[in-house]
Amino acid sequence: MLVNELFNVSNKTAIVTGGGRGLGEIMAHTLAEAGANVVVCSRDLAACLEVSKALKDKGVQSLAFECDVTVPAEVEHVVTETVKQFGTIDILVNNSGTSWIAPILTMPADKWDKVMAVNVKGTFLFSQAVANVMTKQKSGKIINIASISGFGGTMDTFMNTTAYNTSKGAVMTFTKDLAVKLAPHNIQVNAIAPGFFPTKLSKPVIDHFSKQIIARTPAGRIGHPNDLKGAILFLASPASNYINGHILTIDGGTSALA
Repeated sequence: MLVNELFNVSNKTAIVTGGGRGLGEIMAHTLAEAGANVVVCSRDLAACLEVSKALKDKGVQSLAFECDVTVPAEVEHVVTETVKQFGTIDILVNNSGTSWIAPILTMPADKWDKVMAVNVKGTFLFSQAVANVMTKQKSGKIINIASISGFGGTMDTFMNTTAYNTSKGAVMTFTKDLAVKLAPHNIQVNAIAPGFFPTKLSKPVIDHFSKQIIARTPAGRIGHPNDLKGAILFLASPASNYINGHILTIDGGTSALA
């Protein structure tokens, strides 16, 4: 297979959850620019419709759906309508996520539950629904979006986000286990663990701690959208057919520090 064929996703069908903004929007555009038809969904339908229109302007087909990833019926609706329109689902990017900043000793239980529901249960529900399609076609790529905060603890003076950190650690373990379960079906399941990129979710931390973040990032800067594009295309394409259960960190070297 030639190199350009290894990275070819032309006419493939991708679903990107949380695709109406932030990293999800970047990844949706990346896959569309590489020729894939892209479905975007989130609770913000207006944002998804706007992104979907921009994707169509790139010459691919696109759909937009309102979807709460914690509700099985809404997840199934997106999957069913995608298959109805395109006949298949080749790529799933589980990007939808949320966080809550609070001291662990006073964090409300309902906020903990919300973070776990969106970040972990949502990833499970979409993976399960899409895997039922992919196992029938004996191929597929599932890419979960984790975080370098899922590798361990963070100081409460910097990131008081215990629920978020815990949920992303769970996403990493889920990725590895799902990869083992689905590998016999020729489905590759991997995750990306980004460092700090400018998104709505990370903005409060970056605004208050940009100097500290940059000081502890060997590359000496915050992540740029271009730093993410190559990784998502790699994991979505045939180039990664023998990679399964891997957590790809994109953090400018932060996680490499001793």
